[in-house]
Amino acid sequence: MLAAALAIAGCASSAPPRVDLPRRIVSLMPSLTEDLFAIGAGPMVVGVSQYTDYPKAAASLPVVASFASADVERIVRLRPDVVVGIPAQSAPAAEVRKSGIRTVLLNDDTFDDIFGDIEALGLLTGRDDAAHELTDRLRGRTTALMRTVLKRAAPLRAFVVLGTAPIFTVGKGSYVAKLVELAGGVNAAHLQVAYGAYSAESLIAMQPDVLIADPTVQLQSVLDRPPWNALRAVREHRIAYLPDPAILERPGPRYNDGLAWLIRIFNRTHV
Repeated sequence: MLAAALAIAGCASSAPPRVDLPRRIVSLMPSLTEDLFAIGAGPMVVGVSQYTDYPKAAASLPVVASFASADVERIVRLRPDVVVGIPAQSAPAAEVRKSGIRTVLLNDDTFDDIFGDIEALGLLTGRDDAAHELTDRLRGRTTALMRTVLKRAAPLRAFVVLGTAPIFTVGKGSYVAKLVELAGGVNAAHLQVAYGAYSAESLIAMQPDVLIADPTVQLQSVLDRPPWNALRAVREHRIAYLPDPAILERPGPRYNDGLAWLIRIFNRTHV
């Protein structure tokens, strides 16, 4: 995973990646920041991205980037040895590399990427053992949680609402769709990409059993309008609002909290 990430970032080398371990890291993604802190590499992190709010120590670090841009001058002043991000951030990462700073981009779309990123960051920081221990614990808790899933004749069809104008949701390949599946449901949106826009007509025709909503998109304010008012799930109040969007939407070490929440929602939903 790490070699692939280095290749994506244009920094691939035949030399072992552990020869020169970084001491100062800037993270362009809140999820990667959580990974770094979870494996004990938090003290190495000197700069973070917008919306970084966990753990508490990370929330107080200098914010030097958004998802789509990076303040290269400020990053340079922090003197990082490496900047980590995801492939969708290749443009800001390229600007960072022009300043001579190493960049590593890690895939984060799929469920397996959650573990791959933790392992890659463990290798990058010399925290291999901690990373292995963490992924083992995470997988163990996932297995235990799945034993609590209520068995149904047919799985609940869940539609995850990440945006309303346009309608935005998760599709095939997204780790969120995989969490829905692990919780005993099925992702109702027929998208071949991990995330994308969805048509109002398709949503009405689909008639999902339950809506899973990020409260920040303010779904409640449009429930009396099409297409939402044409959904049985809305009329029958089968809408679940995430208590903390990050536990489901952020592919990091807290994903099991999101899975546990989904299981509770699905187990008590009757259609």
